[in-house]
Amino acid sequence: MVAKRETFGGSLDDVRAFCAVVDLGTVTAAAASLRETKGSVSRRITRLERTLGATLMARTPRAISPTAEGLAFHARAQESLALLDEAVETARDARTVPAGHLRVTTSVDFGIEVMPEIVASFREAYPQITVEMVNTDTRLDLAANRIDLALRLGRAEETGYRAVLIMNLQIGLYAAPAYLARRRAPAAFADLAQHDLILARGRPNDGLLAFSDGAGGTESVRIEPVIRAGDYATVLRLTLAGAGIGYIPSLVAAGAVESGALVRILSPWAIRTGSLRALSLAGRELPARVRVFREHVSLALRKRFAVEPDGS
Repeated sequence: MVAKRETFGGSLDDVRAFCAVVDLGTVTAAAASLRETKGSVSRRITRLERTLGATLMARTPRAISPTAEGLAFHARAQESLALLDEAVETARDARTVPAGHLRVTTSVDFGIEVMPEIVASFREAYPQITVEMVNTDTRLDLAANRIDLALRLGRAEETGYRAVLIMNLQIGLYAAPAYLARRRAPAAFADLAQHDLILARGRPNDGLLAFSDGAGGTESVRIEPVIRAGDYATVLRLTLAGAGIGYIPSLVAAGAVESGALVRILSPWAIRTGSLRALSLAGRELPARVRVFREHVSLALRKRFAVEPDGS
């Protein structure tokens, strides 16, 4: 339901002052309760009557009492003030109490390969928070799509959002044991020319990839793939199937490496590019449900990959 544009143009403090006078019986008692002067409370009631175009209080030299219109207004105003106070309390609790519904978006590959275990452990820790995962390679606008948090892999491109760096990314070369049983594992980059390579779309066919060993050494390698895929999740599946050596982010390949389904090739050489960032709507303070989820993701990844927390 959309609120009417011309519902009430007065001050809520004036309404509270009027209700206090009706509830407590006198302007003096209402002024003491509101910590205002009697003159201030009287002016509030007069201003409210002028705003509404109705007489709410009958005044005599000895007393003040609500009119029939005043009693009717008081009954509905009290209900509205109670609902407003409840809404304010709910908004305040959202900043401090981790509860409610959380909408998270990330890429298909990261959402499928990395997030399930993290979401499961988060729900175990915070059962009062429900989670909705929106896995898509389309970079959804947070405000337009009611997204609480976006986990973005790659280079930072979006502005206007609060972004926290979770960890830096690296992309390595991986192969299934079944593939390596048929084709000897490359011992040097020059050997890659004798292998079937699988890349995600976005790299030019004749592009050079700059590998680093993490200790200052670099190597530029020309990659000519035999298979291209639209996302890293598909590259991972093709690599697991033994179709070739896959070019896969370490985050996405981690589960398969831990289970023995994939083997890292030419380690420690990798492409160190971009980062994983948590994006949220800019504002004074994040809702507690968003803050604790972001912290949970960061802690889970730091534990799994043994990396130090990065700055924001």
